[in-house]
Amino acid sequence: MSYREQNYRWDYALKASPEELWPFVSDTNRFNRDTGVPAVKPAGAKERLSNARRRLQFSIYGMSVEWEEQPFEWLRPSRFGVVRKYSKGPMVELRALAELKPRNDGGTDLSYSVNITPRSTFAALIVWLQINLVSKKRFERAFRKYDEAVRTKAELPAQLVEIDEAAANRMKTVRAKLLDEGSDPEVVNRLISFLQTADDFSLSRIRPYELADNWRTSRRAVLEACLRATRLGLLDLQWEVMCPLCRGPQETDSTLHDITQQVHCETCMIDFTVNFDRFVELTFRPNALIRRIEVFDYCMGSPQWTPHIVAQQLMPAHNTRELNLALGPGKYRLRALELSGAREVAVSDHGPRSAELIIDESGWANDELELSPQSTLQVKNATSAEQLLILEQIAWSDQAATAAEVTALQIFRDLFSTEALRPGEQISVGTLTILFTDLRHSTQLYREIGDATAFGRVMNHFDVLKKVIADEEGALVKTIGDAVMAVFRRPSSAVKAMLTAQAFLAAPGPGTLPLTLKAGIHTGPCIAVTLNDRLDYFGTTVNLAARLEGLSTGEDVIISRALYDDPEVESFIRSEGLTTTKFEMNLKGFENERVELLRIARAKSATDRHG
Repeated sequence: MSYREQNYRWDYALKASPEELWPFVSDTNRFNRDTGVPAVKPAGAKERLSNARRRLQFSIYGMSVEWEEQPFEWLRPSRFGVVRKYSKGPMVELRALAELKPRNDGGTDLSYSVNITPRSTFAALIVWLQINLVSKKRFERAFRKYDEAVRTKAELPAQLVEIDEAAANRMKTVRAKLLDEGSDPEVVNRLISFLQTADDFSLSRIRPYELADNWRTSRRAVLEACLRATRLGLLDLQWEVMCPLCRGPQETDSTLHDITQQVHCETCMIDFTVNFDRFVELTFRPNALIRRIEVFDYCMGSPQWTPHIVAQQLMPAHNTRELNLALGPGKYRLRALELSGAREVAVSDHGPRSAELIIDESGWANDELELSPQSTLQVKNATSAEQLLILEQIAWSDQAATAAEVTALQIFRDLFSTEALRPGEQISVGTLTILFTDLRHSTQLYREIGDATAFGRVMNHFDVLKKVIADEEGALVKTIGDAVMAVFRRPSSAVKAMLTAQAFLAAPGPGTLPLTLKAGIHTGPCIAVTLNDRLDYFGTTVNLAARLEGLSTGEDVIISRALYDDPEVESFIRSEGLTTTKFEMNLKGFENERVELLRIARAKSATDRHG
């Protein structure tokens, strides 16, 4: 027989806004740790429960506590809560709810309530003592700390970790080497400080772009510093395979060789095919010789685990809910965890301020649901089963350093030349820009100036290409005789690199023979493979790009229509006053289609035209 329900509520006037506080307050994994909740783990035999429910347990004061946890419900950035039903321990049920309301002065009125049903009179006393003598103070301290961190833009949480002498000496040595190798001094100093003061949560999954944004510095500088720091033993890299729906890491591998194409997400009940463009992210953690970190789970269903989900509601059969939404403009998706399909949502200033949605067994409507940023959505679960409704942003965060992007950087290929997929694996990398070059009249060059001199000039031209490619955030994949294959994430970067290289090689300076560089560029989807123990690319995009270089005279660059249609490429061509000549032709291997191409070049001056 259970005791009557105990109700507790605390109200806090905080200075930061609900939007600013949300990432911290809704991170219940961190909040539970900060307030002294023991680490949790799955309870009993592994089994799948409906709608992402979990059976969990922990031990406190020598007592085993087990419960079934319902999925968190939330509306970002205004409220979140959870219900737990206990099979062991002093409680029968716990319901927690946090609500954030904006104040006129820009701050937030935060209320945090906990409703507990004790198992007995004695259990009620234990719960009362824990809440009033321990938890109450810890709750306020945690919320105040988050508010202060938001307002001061401080690292959260900051703590001084004792580093042993060997680790301190190693960090000092690595710092000096990073500076010698050209890493940004400010970035290096902040990275060293971060490794010394951040907590284990923050260090278990270091995202370089997120750090850069927090530090308000260059993303490229932070990524390069992390890559160099890994080679020098300060960090370890890890490849995280992300589920396309919940976007949580399903596998964490130390090398590309360990990644497989097919992965299963237990939470979302899906099998998915891995691609480098979105589903594989590079993160870092401290090397164990620098600092050993241990990460425990204090909550397994935190809203902050899935920040792309703006609303999640557990709706009983034939239940109706009214959701007051605060959304940014863009594309969203409505789905239910245990129903197939989804409905697209478009949010814009021109959208209606209210709409209705019915979930039934027949599936989702095909038309796009339109909403305004501040809107009310009336949702009815017309099915005969409970449904977990999810409203999520379709766009992925741009703070991820994806495998497609990282492996297309020259610094990564230089520092981690052995990183490759296992033989036979083929993984999509999304859209890449592929460049092929070759020297014009190179055979004649060898005859005219001798093999040794010509060979040296050709090797020097590789150095020039590698530098201009790296300067434009590309990577040299391989050399084939006098030819080069390179990759870029941005089409305009490839064009800029080639025009720079052609100009430099054509006028290298006194005492050096000029070279004429032919170049062809195409952009499109590619597949990553391992060839000759190195990461390489193949597919139709690569095949077509390889055909274009031969059409160049060396005073121009041949690009495909797909490349020209890129807005950045069009803008660059206009701003630089480049000449363009469009033409069509059949290419080897593409005989059944006429390929649209463009010849682009810098306009010749009158002196050039008349000699």
